Amino acid sequence: MADTIRVGVVGAHAQRGWAHGVHLPALAALDDYEITAVAGTSDASARAAAEVWGARHAFTGPEALMAHPEVDLVTIAVQLPRRDGLVSAAIAAGKHVYGEWPLALSAAQAERFRTAAESAGVRHAVGLQSRHHPAVRLMRDLVADGLVGEVLSASLTYSLSTPEVWSERYAALFDHTKGVNHVAVVGGHSMDMYRFIVGDFTELSATLTTRIRRITLEETGREIEVTSPDQIAVAGLLQSGAAASAHFMTGGPHGDGFRIEVHGRVGRLVLRSMDDSLVGPEFVLTHAAGGGGPVELEVPERYRPQPADVPPAMRNVRQVYVDLAHAIRTGEPFEPDFGTAVRTHRLLDAIKRSAESGQRQTLRD
Repeated sequence: MADTIRVGVVGAHAQRGWAHGVHLPALAALDDYEITAVAGTSDASARAAAEVWGARHAFTGPEALMAHPEVDLVTIAVQLPRRDGLVSAAIAAGKHVYGEWPLALSAAQAERFRTAAESAGVRHAVGLQSRHHPAVRLMRDLVADGLVGEVLSASLTYSLSTPEVWSERYAALFDHTKGVNHVAVVGGHSMDMYRFIVGDFTELSATLTTRIRRITLEETGREIEVTSPDQIAVAGLLQSGAAASAHFMTGGPHGDGFRIEVHGRVGRLVLRSMDDSLVGPEFVLTHAAGGGGPVELEVPERYRPQPADVPPAMRNVRQVYVDLAHAIRTGEPFEPDFGTAVRTHRLLDAIKRSAESGQRQTLRD
């Protein structure tokens, strides 16, 4: 492999999309990487993206990109319904791979991806980048260092405002059989960030329900039935023995974003987001101890990535790429990887099983 890690991006676009808004500018700003190839939905869109991002090669099919000798790492930045076979194909081509979240339809499929990547000797990353937010990392360290004492309980709430008229490209969000519904997307990003701070669940009970039962497609005015849950409630125990809960509320004109509270024997930490963005909010962290009120904590400079003046989502993805480059070169452990994805998918699978069966679920490593 060349000194610079050469990247091929599947799902690149010159004007819109997650790759355009986050992955490509993050890569372009890093000396460790060179964008050498892009794949789009048409020859014209691929060539336009290649021109914008300075890639030497443009492809209409991801397989040709993966086979190219000037690609070391494949970033797969398309939605799960359009991603069938792509992760396996990248691994089979001997490329390192960065797969967007959700990685798979289930923990079992994610486990197969991890096993295949490890057998092929390629490094792997997954798009669960919110754990890299500076305030999230600080909160995790403060809990681990005992600032609040023994953790007694923890709670997560997330409320998201959502319209009732949607573009057709988001229709899969409302289908429970698809891998990009609220449980997978909202639950996955949020629960990974939550367990990064407080640790893993060992047992849980969950309730899922759908309160907004129909939405309208913007392009045609056609109404479709919603089968995906928009209200998710979870309660259980953490590995530490602490009680824990999570409640996701989507729908309606107003959302308040995230609130994560860790209640300890000698204090309390509360993390609040400044808006209801799922993957791009800024956070405020407060600490209360003794009889005093909450005090806002300043995030130390060592937690702040450089440059700091970029949007949070891009900043967090950039940090994933920085750590991935180090892991590729040194062989050292790295997260979030496919192992991270497996553990998060296991948690989501347990939530669905509990809601379907009405029975409490036990989680094991």
